[in-house]
Amino acid sequence: MDIMNKYKKLLGNSIVFGIGNFGSKLISVILVPLYTHYLSTSEYGIVDIITTTINLLLPVISLSIYESVLRFAMDESESRFSVLTNALAVTILGSLIALIFYPLLRYFNVLDGLLNYMYIILILQAFQALLSQYARAIGKVKEYAINGIIQTSVISLSNILLLVIFREGIRGYLLSIVLSNIVSILFFIMATNMFVDSSYGKLNKKLIKNMLQYSIPLIPNSFMWWLVNTSNRYFIMYYEGVDINGLYAVANKIPTLLTLFTSVFSQAWQLSAIMEYDSEDSSKFYSNIFSCFQVLLSLCTSAILVMLKVIMRITVADEYYLSWKYVPFLLLGVVFSSFSGFLGTNYTAAKNTKGVFKTSLAGGIICVVLNFILVPVIGAVGAGISTAVGYLIMWIFRVIDTKRYIDMSIDNKNLVCSFVIILLQIIVLFLNFNTIIETLILASLLIMLLILDRRKLQLLLSTMRKK
Repeated sequence: MDIMNKYKKLLGNSIVFGIGNFGSKLISVILVPLYTHYLSTSEYGIVDIITTTINLLLPVISLSIYESVLRFAMDESESRFSVLTNALAVTILGSLIALIFYPLLRYFNVLDGLLNYMYIILILQAFQALLSQYARAIGKVKEYAINGIIQTSVISLSNILLLVIFREGIRGYLLSIVLSNIVSILFFIMATNMFVDSSYGKLNKKLIKNMLQYSIPLIPNSFMWWLVNTSNRYFIMYYEGVDINGLYAVANKIPTLLTLFTSVFSQAWQLSAIMEYDSEDSSKFYSNIFSCFQVLLSLCTSAILVMLKVIMRITVADEYYLSWKYVPFLLLGVVFSSFSGFLGTNYTAAKNTKGVFKTSLAGGIICVVLNFILVPVIGAVGAGISTAVGYLIMWIFRVIDTKRYIDMSIDNKNLVCSFVIILLQIIVLFLNFNTIIETLILASLLIMLLILDRRKLQLLLSTMRKK
């Protein structure tokens, strides 16, 4: 594949994934006023703990086998349907084992009547993740995007119905997640024609072993990402209470605007990185893409900081407004986690996931230690700082460790200057100037960042025009 086609394919996949993801990510921000109106801060805090716990347990009950599906189904030496069959077998077994613990948790009244919802969502998401990865691996990119639109529609309508009309509260919120996952699973079953191949149903012990050798190291890796990204919820609940955790949960919705861009790109990049891993100019290709990625992330972060307080005034109830002060550090966390994810794709392409865990471990330990130190002193702001620093450490370790796979070059001077400007914007926000003066200073710093990155932006635009 020539160099222009590489960029064209990445851009094309990014657009398709963007169509599928834009609605789902944007709706999570648009629905914030709905959630803050019909759920109290404590209720929203409880919901956040449930969804956080599900994210922690998902890789455990499934052995992260859905991660193997993407990599092995793209491998020409393996039968795609055989990969799917064996991954389904592992997921079913893991779900059955998880159900063994249900009576014990029910006996101790864990989650006060909400345990059923947590279990149902957990198991459904295990199968949904598997089927969505399979769809990507076999080239059903458009179907993947359509699924995103369908899920968005289901969760939006069911939230309005269950929260606004029937006033079901937390149960209505969780039930909407259940419905969206069921619809998604049914759609992928039809879209991937998963029952038509004659090899379907045959188990392959050797293939299962190889897939588990790839996916099992990703379980502790997922736990480390959970430590960095969401363990701070438990620190906040312990030291600050469930109400502050509700504010922190709402604050996490604003970085979703940035996550919208990074998740779309990451899904497309993962496919390109695997396909181009063995090419002669892979180092140059990876370096160029990371340079563009870094510039766009910096600019998006800066732009959100300019509009942050206005966004919070418009989108959330008054009792949630102070959650703006947690957002800047959560934005930095998204940036550094995205950088880490970009380099983590090198491990995926090389089929060596053990390195993923080692680098994630460093970030996880730093995050937990900082949570212990900062949250009791400066509250939830400390949790945001811990998250950002944890991902920063993880990214630095991966920059060093992944050079054995892809020797990427990074423009460190541009990178440092960009983040100095962003840090200045954060300082201005916390100084609480007059609204007009504050906005002018923030906008001026954004313009400085545009000037700093003008050459890279021009190069990016010219490359896109050539396509």
